[in-house]
Amino acid sequence: MDVIDRKLLNLLQKNADMTVQELSKEVHLSTTPCWKRINQLKKLGFIDKTVSLINRKQVGLNVTAIVFITISTHNQEKIKIFSEMIKDFPEVLECYRMSGEIDYLLKVIVGDIASYDGFYKRLIEKAPFLKVTSNFAIEEIKFTTELPLETT
Repeated sequence: MDVIDRKLLNLLQKNADMTVQELSKEVHLSTTPCWKRINQLKKLGFIDKTVSLINRKQVGLNVTAIVFITISTHNQEKIKIFSEMIKDFPEVLECYRMSGEIDYLLKVIVGDIASYDGFYKRLIEKAPFLKVTSNFAIEEIKFTTELPLETT
């Protein structure tokens, strides 16, 4: 990957609707080599997929919860159960296995507190071996999906 590839990735993550013609002007290439580079970046896995970012509040998803989970006893079976089970919760946008005092950190998006309560009850029903602590975001200060790619 060279400087042009990084610049293309940076441009595409800011606005995936840019045409190949617009992108080629920005990176100073003709359209065919630009198009080939983008396809190569996809083929090599630098671009996972192209999506539209939905305004969550416009669709009624007003509550963000950061959830800390600790497993009561650690073993490979419970780690595997949790890892598979959490994929079935569409409210969970992100899930990380952590080092330190907590085992997992989740970012959960729901419409309201009652919806969160439903999520919580389903979660502890499927995995009763969890200790769950929830914190609710009061204000979103920064949200981005753009990775800090250097183009210099």
